[in-house]
Amino acid sequence: MSHSLLWFHLLAKPTGAVCNLDCKYCFFLSKEALYPGSKFRMSDELLENYIRQLFESHGPGEVNVAWQGGEPTLMGIEFFRKSVELAVKHRKPGQTIIHTMQTNGTLINDEWAEFFRENDFLIGLSVDGPKEIHDLYRTNKGGSGSFDQVIRGWEYLVKHKVEFNILCTLHSANADHPLEIYRFFRDVLLARHIQFIPIIERATQESLYIANEGWSEKPGGDRPLYVQAGDLVTERSVKAEQYGKFLTAIFWEWIRRDVGKVFVQMFDVTLASHFDIHSLCIHAPVCGSALAMEHNGDMYSCDHFVEPDYLLGNISKSSMLELVASEAQKKFGEDKLETLPKYCIECDVRYVCNGGCPKDRFISAPGGESGLNYLCEGYKHFFGSTQHAVKIMAELIRNGRYADEIMGIYDKEEELMKSRFRNAERNDHCPCGSGMKKKHCHPVSYPEVADFLAGVSPADIVRRNPA
Repeated sequence: MSHSLLWFHLLAKPTGAVCNLDCKYCFFLSKEALYPGSKFRMSDELLENYIRQLFESHGPGEVNVAWQGGEPTLMGIEFFRKSVELAVKHRKPGQTIIHTMQTNGTLINDEWAEFFRENDFLIGLSVDGPKEIHDLYRTNKGGSGSFDQVIRGWEYLVKHKVEFNILCTLHSANADHPLEIYRFFRDVLLARHIQFIPIIERATQESLYIANEGWSEKPGGDRPLYVQAGDLVTERSVKAEQYGKFLTAIFWEWIRRDVGKVFVQMFDVTLASHFDIHSLCIHAPVCGSALAMEHNGDMYSCDHFVEPDYLLGNISKSSMLELVASEAQKKFGEDKLETLPKYCIECDVRYVCNGGCPKDRFISAPGGESGLNYLCEGYKHFFGSTQHAVKIMAELIRNGRYADEIMGIYDKEEELMKSRFRNAERNDHCPCGSGMKKKHCHPVSYPEVADFLAGVSPADIVRRNPA
């Protein structure tokens, strides 16, 4: 593949791992150890080098100037004013500039929000749920919850009509509250785009104790450097079953009332897989197109692998394209597919899962083979439980219709189901199709409409529910 044909996404970290919060599960805080003595501020010279190379490395179309941290707003607003000016300066004909930033929101004020709006920034705002849930782990340097500060930032975004997504990390403390969290985002924060990111903090037997304490700097010594190693996880880590049930509960609320109104990243990814589109690296067959750049220009294979073994080089010494197209990065991406366990290869939901993120593939499959994803049980539950409904949406799209029609279809099918059950006598075969008599199967209740439809092909459901 020629360099000019490469597509990649690069997250730039202008403050490195430095942040004004001290979230207990944020192992990225430990990445400061990679750069002892650094001031953790991207220089103006490197900023221009980065922006110039980013646009040189892309052809016509959208070029995403993406900022993350740590906390990027610690750089100050003038840094980002320069970045916007430099993007305009180095944009090539046919290129469209997209500005994005992931932030904890605590420093956003009128000036920041006005700047975001004037320059069409898309803001990813980190919120873990309502106050009592959010404040459990998302704390400031003094150990107090950050919710009130975050919501103040959100209010400025809304006031200035800044486009935003909600990024919610899922951990052991909030993953048992799916509908409370989803409804809070939808109804209180008025979010229309939501991402749920599972927290999985790996540890070895030797590191588990200190990992469970969190990644804050410890009195009398530095925090340990987190690396993707070990087959144990911290107490804060979301459990696989929790994760699957969390997504599934929200899916069934979403599919009955919010399709086309609220966009949940995992649901979009699941539907797109039915058209052989894999827009999220986690569930693509291969990876390697989502890289990270530190404050000093060091490029790493992935945002989750900012550690010495995955350092590709520095853009001040090698061109960005050379690093993206390097043999090391190519191998990193292809290893995802080539190390897939047989258990995954034979799985019914491989077409959408593709083994998940390599950072989470550290448990053993039932047959003892290594390399199974820690979240496998959750993935199988979610993808399996929702598969039929997603196929109905895919069938609607293939017929030139809209996926949101499924909401009306489910309403109609529910009425049909209830009518059949009301008209069935106790000794009749149960309308659910079990073959049992109604009095032994569903004597006083109805099945869920999804269960009722499970035996009907998506094509037949769409045909009997014309637009």
